[in-house]
Amino acid sequence: MWSFFSRDPVKDFSYEIGDALQTNQQRLFWKLHKGKKKATNEDVTVFLLDGKSASSVEMEAAKSGIKRLKTLRHPNILTFMDSVESEKGMYLATEYVEPLEHHLQSKENLQLDLSVSWGLFQVTRGISFLVNDGNLRHNNVQLGSIFVNSAGEWKVGGLEFVSGTEVPPPLGRVPSFLSQLDPPEQKIGAKGPTKWSTDAWGLGVLLWEVFNGPLYQPLSLKNPGKLPKSLTTIFQELTQEKATARPNPADVIARGRRPGGFFKNDLVDSLLFLEEIQIKEQSEKTKFFNGLVTVLEKFPEDICKHKILPQLINAFEFGNAGSAVLAPMFKLGGLLDESEYQAKIIPCVVKLFGSTDRATRVRLLQQIEHIAEHLLPSTVNDKIFQNIQTGFLDTNPTVREHTVKAMLHLAPKLNSNNINVELLKHFARLQIKDDQGGIRTNTTICLGKIACYLNPQTRRKVLIPAFTRVFQDTFPQAKTAGILALAATQQYYLLSEISTRILPALCVLTTDFDKSVRDTAFRTIKGFLGKLEKVSEDPSLKEKFEADIETSNPTVVDAASSWAGWAVSALTSKFNRSQSQASSLGQMSQGPTRPKGSRYPLGHSSSSTSTTTTSSIPSTPSEPLQPTTEGQESTTDYDDDWDNEDWGAIDQEEKENHSKTNNSFDVSPKATNASATTKNIPVNDGWDTWPIDEAVEHEGWSDEGSGKGEDISTSSVGNSDVNDWSKMKTSREDEFFSTLGGMEKGSDEWKSDDRNSVDGSGQSDELKKRREERKLQRQRELEAKRPSKGPMKLGTRKNIQL
Repeated sequence: MWSFFSRDPVKDFSYEIGDALQTNQQRLFWKLHKGKKKATNEDVTVFLLDGKSASSVEMEAAKSGIKRLKTLRHPNILTFMDSVESEKGMYLATEYVEPLEHHLQSKENLQLDLSVSWGLFQVTRGISFLVNDGNLRHNNVQLGSIFVNSAGEWKVGGLEFVSGTEVPPPLGRVPSFLSQLDPPEQKIGAKGPTKWSTDAWGLGVLLWEVFNGPLYQPLSLKNPGKLPKSLTTIFQELTQEKATARPNPADVIARGRRPGGFFKNDLVDSLLFLEEIQIKEQSEKTKFFNGLVTVLEKFPEDICKHKILPQLINAFEFGNAGSAVLAPMFKLGGLLDESEYQAKIIPCVVKLFGSTDRATRVRLLQQIEHIAEHLLPSTVNDKIFQNIQTGFLDTNPTVREHTVKAMLHLAPKLNSNNINVELLKHFARLQIKDDQGGIRTNTTICLGKIACYLNPQTRRKVLIPAFTRVFQDTFPQAKTAGILALAATQQYYLLSEISTRILPALCVLTTDFDKSVRDTAFRTIKGFLGKLEKVSEDPSLKEKFEADIETSNPTVVDAASSWAGWAVSALTSKFNRSQSQASSLGQMSQGPTRPKGSRYPLGHSSSSTSTTTTSSIPSTPSEPLQPTTEGQESTTDYDDDWDNEDWGAIDQEEKENHSKTNNSFDVSPKATNASATTKNIPVNDGWDTWPIDEAVEHEGWSDEGSGKGEDISTSSVGNSDVNDWSKMKTSREDEFFSTLGGMEKGSDEWKSDDRNSVDGSGQSDELKKRREERKLQRQRELEAKRPSKGPMKLGTRKNIQL
């Protein structure tokens, strides 16, 4: 029993004492050591005072300081954790901190460092709490009594000499050097006229030491030195000899928070908002989080990692912060190491993927590239994929498109069933049935990029049909994506498949109405032909070219990275910009959309196939999208910084491209008729200049001019009946072959075309005669049809048969 009372309490101290920290012994009689809590391995700081070497005054001061630290709880005062007193000395464990003097040695350009303004704000607020709320004097405010924790927060320590405001300040402080920093009235033993006069002087001393280093001569206070201009006036008032004129610390805070004040900046504003986020309105939270992303780069890393990020996580989990908090939260998540990320961020991600809110889902998908590298395959397949694949079936096109794009980053984590069966099933449906051209295009791009992760047997079965069937799409970018996907995945095709399946399909696109499609097709055909030609010259290369067909090597993605990057930026960015113009005006596209299931329409191609799929969306289907003002964002909007783009340039570019296409490459009669009737078609969004197809011609579009009373003699050949095209085509073919002149039927050689010979002159005259006869014949055929299509005359009635 007596052994229990005789036990050494130091052995029961639940903290391990580590290496010593650098301290200024002229300012602090404690010795500081790093420490860890034995139970949780948490970092702490141990204040140690050796009982053998310490004086009785130091021991009494240490006991008083521990007592005050236990009873004073405030965010700006050093946090007490545990203490032990024995004959060997005093042991005090606090949160992990380091002396402010040591912390400032690693700082550069303190005048512009935002963390200094935040730290001085915290110290001033802590002193104000002691004086105004606790009716206490600190009596020891100086560089050695301030500490900094891992989150960059400055904490008020050195409470060994705290006293009531009605009690005179203590004399004989230790270390003895501290007496040189006392205010003038205290040196003569007088009591301060106000309860804050002593600590106001100490606050002025601290301001000077932060920017100029430790103070050794009080006369140096007459020169502000390196103090910022915004602090000079306050500093001079705090350090004046007339004690009654020194401002209250609360007034110092109020003046510093005014516009242009030292405490008025983005960092202090952001941290104060986060402290009060529970009482903020939802609109204020959304505006704050949207603006926070742009200013995080200016904030110190330790404050972002240990102060702002934990508060963002708490705001999301318990503060109803909404989806706007996700962007800054995931951006700061990159500062964490892997173990911290798995413990703090991944649980939030799993919870978010289960959300049914569309705005939350879209913002989460936008950040997937920053999250995917930290996700474990088991987490993706068991907890995330089942929720994320519902986005493929969402009625909102924005959710569908971002879900498709997210697969680029999640594909390496998916198991065989999810990527080879479930994912491809959704991709096949989107390619055929989705009514948005942008989503069909992005699906093709995504499939081309994740092809390396597919099973070899699945690849051989899926890729060629998937990429070639988009050649029938009415959306030019979808065709281009299919061509480029074939080129980027060329290592996965047998040479026999290239010659019998791929090249025939590509050759069809060499006469496409869109020039960009034709150019891309020609380049790709040349590439495949070059490959076949090399194998023809050297058959031993066949094995090398077909080596990757049966492999699942993800490194081959690098071979297509340049194409994939271009495809995503060149195609999807155009869709985004086009629709963002409508979104910025507060309008959603209301154009006609193609019915689901009709991917290849027979009639006139709707312009809706070219509209974007990435518009701002409401959080619920019934909630209308509200336009946002500059510098502000809707709760359900997501920020891609589109407001500064030149939207009109895209539409103009499309008009010019289609205009050039129609004028330079007429491959069919409907292209000719389209150019003749384009002037009668209202231009809405720049996409309506596409060629008019046969279905529209048969509905009477080619006769629109005559119906308005125009002279029929001014009509071009393109306005004649479509059935005459075969006759015109035959006559042109005859004329073409007849101009050869020098080749006889059954001859294998070309005859000389001697224009000076008699035979040559006779043949030339005969050809001229034939051309004149055919020309007269065509004119007679045209004149025979004109009366039936001419304008109706006044006084006549047209009989309509039902």
